[in-house]
Amino acid sequence: MTDEYFTEFLEGEGFAPAIECRSVDEETFSHYRGKLPDRLLKYWQEYGLCGYGDGLFWIVNPADYKDILEQWLINTTLWGKDDYHVIARTAFGTLYIWGEKSGARMPLDAYEHTLLPSDTFVPVDKETKERFMGNFFSNMNKEYSDTCDSGGKFLFKKALKKLGPLKHDEIYAFVPALALGGSADIKNLQKVKIFDQLSILAQLEELTIMKTVKEVFGNDL
Repeated sequence: MTDEYFTEFLEGEGFAPAIECRSVDEETFSHYRGKLPDRLLKYWQEYGLCGYGDGLFWIVNPADYKDILEQWLINTTLWGKDDYHVIARTAFGTLYIWGEKSGARMPLDAYEHTLLPSDTFVPVDKETKERFMGNFFSNMNKEYSDTCDSGGKFLFKKALKKLGPLKHDEIYAFVPALALGGSADIKNLQKVKIFDQLSILAQLEELTIMKTVKEVFGNDL
């Protein structure tokens, strides 16, 4: 039986039902036991690795993204501050990164080449990380997971209607890429293989580490 955090994600935010579910093998559980919160592993056990919101949001196997994540982060100031794992991604290739020691939750927008870092990378205890993981899911919403066109209008429903549903290894991609002068327009979206696309995007432009909320507004926000 799932907990209140995932129930809010599924029902409160309307991400149910799950699609394209794949089971997690024991080797993967063993590898990530103690590295990722038990809460996430329980979600894996109960549901598998699935797409949600018609494929807008996906829970993924971090091992599949290990090389891609290193490619994006290794030359940034974040590298070495924590051990990072991709725990989820969107239909447009935004990666949600988890800090193993700090419980940091950070979105990496592959098309904009930006990453919003955590305010801190101080290690936290197990209970805190369990809560952080629960909050990650209960606070997720469809607008946050979506991508907008150049006019500020959400694209997912249009992409789904035009291009059809995604498989677990696919994303909707702008072709040509924004970094090559392409525009964020529905007519430029294509379905592509996620790992090939993310690898190409990582080579086009340096990743910009954005300022944290505390850096912008200070501690008195």
